[in-house]
Amino acid sequence: MKIIMKSKNLLILFLILILLTIIGCSSQKDASVPEYSKITVKEAKEMMDQDSTVTVLDVRTEDEYNSGHIEGAILIPDTEILERAEEILADKSATILVYCRSGRRSALAAADLANLGYSKVYDFGGIIDWEYDIVTEGYSHWTSKFHIHIS
Repeated sequence: MKIIMKSKNLLILFLILILLTIIGCSSQKDASVPEYSKITVKEAKEMMDQDSTVTVLDVRTEDEYNSGHIEGAILIPDTEILERAEEILADKSATILVYCRSGRRSALAAADLANLGYSKVYDFGGIIDWEYDIVTEGYSHWTSKFHIHIS
């Protein structure tokens, strides 16, 4: 009889431990994984229009940037984000809107910025989806998606 009672008590204790482990694991979010937000081009444009303090970050190459970029955008090529971001983007609590050509490099750069501790990082994809004005040097003309201004 004592052996059966001990076995029942051990079984109950074991089940309680399993239950507590499952509850504990399911309620914990991995706080160590930095995050950034994916937004649309329209949402990015609205943020730019509503808040002049947002930082617009172009992570394409210098040649791509010179061929046309969003007005006021800062250039840090995606290959240089880890080395130069903290030097150029000193305020890690500032709102940063990241873009590239099509969205692949901006997603990688946004993740890198989040890993460096930047807390308000928004990836809005590629300039190929940008339907607003862009600036470039030396000429001005309309394209199918946007108007290019002389800077």
